[in-house]
Amino acid sequence: MAGRAAEPEVIWARPERAGRGPKPAYSRADIAAAAVRIADADGIDALSMRRVAAELGCGTMSLYNYVPRKEDLNELMVDAVSGEYVLPAGPPGSDWRAEMLALGRQTREIMRRHPWLPRIMSTLYGFSPNALRYLEHCLGALEGLDAPYGTKMELIGMVNGSVMTYVVNEFAMAERARALPWTEEQEQQVRFAYLAGQVADGAYPQLAAALTEGPSPGDADELFDRMLNRLLDSFA
Repeated sequence: MAGRAAEPEVIWARPERAGRGPKPAYSRADIAAAAVRIADADGIDALSMRRVAAELGCGTMSLYNYVPRKEDLNELMVDAVSGEYVLPAGPPGSDWRAEMLALGRQTREIMRRHPWLPRIMSTLYGFSPNALRYLEHCLGALEGLDAPYGTKMELIGMVNGSVMTYVVNEFAMAERARALPWTEEQEQQVRFAYLAGQVADGAYPQLAAALTEGPSPGDADELFDRMLNRLLDSFA
């Protein structure tokens, strides 16, 4: 494959353009934007170097001069959408829990806008320019937490991992609902009726108590906030 390095290489350490010669026809931002448009419209499986080259109007082999590997293209894409975080310019507030909850909400919204993101995010090292900007902001927001930096990095990783898992589950549930030949409400009514019948004879007393104990869990946004708050509680 043209342009593939024989040794490990970080795309961000590679000059975007050589010191000599004509100005490149495309920037990394152009390439990332084209790839994101394709993945947003048709899914990550539709993404290929050939498709990105066609979107840009160049030859596939020419694209390898800018992006040597498909993995590098993924890094460009993740960095591009990571630039969507709205991070305050000034110093973070004093409430580190509120800061991390707000960042978690932003992460969820970014993943919802780009459903392909969770699928490739876990395969990358995450040290792109916008990822470093995000990490620096998170560590600043956690200054009020009395914990070593290693623990703070674990917290950031756990928040991101929890958000990713939550969003992936949201996608799966939505996909399942779309595939049903009836409404989601009808499906739930039938299943809850079956469950009620199973616990009615006393064979599952703990489950019966759990089902009759209190109010419903709430909507997806309430559940999301509660999940993150309980995670943050463990570090408080």
